[in-house]
Parts: sequence; structure tokens; C-alpha cells
Amino acid sequence: MKADKTPTDDQARQVGHRRWLRLGAKTLHDVASIGFGGALAACLVINQVASRESAEAFAAARLAYGTIAQYLLVPCMFVVVLSGLIALAATRAYTGASWAWLKALLGLSVFEATLVVVGSKQRQAEIVAAYADPALLDTLLRSERNTLWLLIALSVVNVVLAVWRPRLGPKER
Repeated sequence: MKADKTPTDDQARQVGHRRWLRLGAKTLHDVASIGFGGALAACLVINQVASRESAEAFAAARLAYGTIAQYLLVPCMFVVVLSGLIALAATRAYTGASWAWLKALLGLSVFEATLVVVGSKQRQAEIVAAYADPALLDTLLRSERNTLWLLIALSVVNVVLAVWRPRLGPKER
């Protein structure tokens, strides 16, 4: 007597729920990644072209930067990391893929750098306060710009990993 291989209604529902979870997590991940990339680009532009003619104009540019960081950059990065981890957990093929784990680790490091360097209100206050000292201001803005470029580069690496999906580690025999 052979066992019946047809799925039960509960099993079919579970597969359907997992599929919607994967699809939802991937969609959220993609949309938030676009928002994160746009926010990084906007912050980079503000960093490079902020007017230094007056303290008020510079402070206004830094206020715009801080607003983008607080309301777009950091929330998008949070959604990117959370939805990526949900997609990782919901997709059986990803749990054994070393590229997916590398992507998750890079995502967490990008999130930390975003919080500490770019999204920090204290850091923004330091930059505005450094307006009186042009040498210090240049150093702080260069450091911030380098961090933004690094975040952009790591984000590109994450996209490449997601598209390319390389086999990392020893080959199975």
C-alpha cells in the first residue's frame, strides 16, 4: 500500500503563506533599498554642495541632511535589514547559501554604520558647531563623505551578491 503524496489543505495553506511571506519580504526589501540608496545620494549631495557663505545657510543644509537621515535613511535601512532577515528565514534555499549569510552580515554592518556615523544627531551637531573652524569642518565633512561612499559601495556589493549569488566556500562532492 503506497502512501498518498497529495498535500493536505493545511499543508497547501502553509506553503501559500510562506510564499506570500517571501514575496512580501522581498518587495519590502527592494522598495526600502531604493529609498535607502536615494537617501544616501541626497545626503552625499548635501554634504558636497552645502553653502558655507553663512552659518545660517550651512545650518539649514545640515538640517535638511539630518531630516533625510532621520526620516528616510535610517527607517529604510531598518526595513532593508528586517525584511532581508525575514526573507532569509522564509526561504529554505537561502538558509544554506553562504552568499545570503554574507549579504546579511554586510547589511547589519551597513545598518550600524548608518546609525553611528550618518544618522547620529550628535555627529550632525558636531559638524554644525565646527562651522567656525574651516579646517575641522573640512575634516568632518570629508570623513562623512567617505562614510557615505563606503555605504554606497557596500550597498552595491549587496546588490551584486543578490543578483550573482556566487557559491562561496568549499565545493560539495
